[in-house]
Amino acid sequence: MMDLTQRQWVKHAVTHPVEGFEDMRWKKSGSLKIAFFIVFLLFVGQVFDGRLYGFQFGIPYDKTFSIVPYLVKSVVLFAAWVVGNWSVCTLLDGEGTMKNICIYSAYALVPYIVQLFVNVLLSHVLIRDEAVFINVIRIIGVGWTVILLFSAVRSVHQYSPGKTVFAVILTIAAMLIMLFLLVLFMSLVQQIWIFILSVYTEISYRFRV
Repeated sequence: MMDLTQRQWVKHAVTHPVEGFEDMRWKKSGSLKIAFFIVFLLFVGQVFDGRLYGFQFGIPYDKTFSIVPYLVKSVVLFAAWVVGNWSVCTLLDGEGTMKNICIYSAYALVPYIVQLFVNVLLSHVLIRDEAVFINVIRIIGVGWTVILLFSAVRSVHQYSPGKTVFAVILTIAAMLIMLFLLVLFMSLVQQIWIFILSVYTEISYRFRV
């Protein structure tokens, strides 16, 4: 079988959605550092998509910049996918480790990330009437990534197509549960912080009086 560098394996996996991840599995290839770098590019791409779009497309954004929404749409969602898929597929006798799930899933995001940067660039070149090109590129990028994610889950866990679909559905459900619990936890932390701050303010006021 082919002997590729770690960077070449990314290209091979992306351009060969059917057998790319299967080849990676048999060669035990894939770099965690490259996977983390791809997730970082996902975060940067989300920031560019949200803040640097061409004005002619009239995409509104807040004047104040907050990094939190972009972290949630990139790093947090990716982490939820990896943990959710590992948890679900452990119960479904999946063969993939959390490391391999992380690597394969990150590689599958490449087309989506590319379309983010390409569309931001095109938004400063095209006019509003040519927005169809941006929409086509977005559809291709998202669709390609969905196909790659499906292939990644199937290959890393050695599932049949039907079981892969079932695993993906359960993974999305697990992600929703984890995100819901995360929101509850953040709300609880915020309430505790407000309570502590109010107690501190009251005590400080008593001492001053």
